[in-house]
Amino acid sequence: AAALASPAGHGGPARTATPSCATSGLDVWMNTQGNGALGTTYYHLEITNLSGSTCTLFGYPGVSGVTLTGTQLGSAASRSGVTPHTVTLANGATAHALLQIVEAGNFPPSQCRPVTAAGLRVYPPNQTQSRVAPYPFSACSKSGPVYLYTGPMQSGA
Repeated sequence: AAALASPAGHGGPARTATPSCATSGLDVWMNTQGNGALGTTYYHLEITNLSGSTCTLFGYPGVSGVTLTGTQLGSAASRSGVTPHTVTLANGATAHALLQIVEAGNFPPSQCRPVTAAGLRVYPPNQTQSRVAPYPFSACSKSGPVYLYTGPMQSGA
């Protein structure tokens, strides 16, 4: 994150922007209380700030299904939902993104090759390091069908 500073003695105290949340200070987990219909279930993908200081999230998390060894299964999540807004997370606070999981059985088996995923690899917005949230679910192992959709980060409520 860019820091805005006013040099000492030049018109006031220094001010810095709240930094982006680094993956190393975050815990990623699934709220497994989903709502579903017609072969699709909606969950909250939760991100909790454990860094010790306030940070911000802006945008969409990168999400994909993974095997027990961390290998990606099929296509990564597509983005959907409302316009992103900056979410400021105090230490210990949690934000969420709406995660839609489409039942792999909705796709022709030859296009999907359904398997059971061990969890979700999650890249917090604008980060290059990921966390894996354990959560078994039906996934496509073949690239092509999009079976995951994620919305932008939102304040926990």
